[in-house]
Amino acid sequence: MSSRKLTVLSGAGISAESGIKTFRDADGLWEGHDVMEVASPQGWAKDQELVLDFYNQRRRQLKEVEPNAAHLALAKLEADFDIQIITQNVDDLHERAGSSNVLHLHGELRKVRSVGHPELIYNWSKDLNVGDLCENGFQLRPHIVWFGEMVPALEEAVPLVAAADIVLIIGTSLQVYPAASLISYASSEAQIFYIDPKPFISHELTMRKHQVIAETATNGIKTFISMIKEDR
Repeated sequence: MSSRKLTVLSGAGISAESGIKTFRDADGLWEGHDVMEVASPQGWAKDQELVLDFYNQRRRQLKEVEPNAAHLALAKLEADFDIQIITQNVDDLHERAGSSNVLHLHGELRKVRSVGHPELIYNWSKDLNVGDLCENGFQLRPHIVWFGEMVPALEEAVPLVAAADIVLIIGTSLQVYPAASLISYASSEAQIFYIDPKPFISHELTMRKHQVIAETATNGIKTFISMIKEDR
């Protein structure tokens, strides 16, 4: 494995090609729900059963989808790079493709945690229901970062971006903060590549030299690999 550090910032666009719907459709709904009903502390306080059912459906859907060519290509790059994936996705497709180092900024569908002891986190593949409790007797909730909540993994993500020789942005427009701020921590010497069929050039991106690959994740990853191989 090379000592060159490649940090990948991935988002919903890469999972969409596996059949997972993007977080928010054009009408502001997620699977027919107002996102605040199912992805906020207020929604949880109002209707726990609705929230749990929503994530149970998402968890079931994970069993019906597979990693796509982009996930698999990133996993194979571990043979040539010291690679770290920082993803906004809550699915486990990067891991199932074979990637070893995956940091989930917004939590994981296949984990749950205690509402009374947030440090108590459990692997969970079945449905989660009202009455499912942690070892201390508190209700379990999805291990998902909801709107209005802190993003604890951000502190871990910043040095991974700062240390990268190459930063690849794939499947995310980097418009959702605080994840969108991560690119501002990239070294001025780092090569930055941005794969997106409809690229949105954020302020943070304009401040750094970057190359846009205006393709889908599965097609763009091939272009990216050929470009970095030419640079070696």
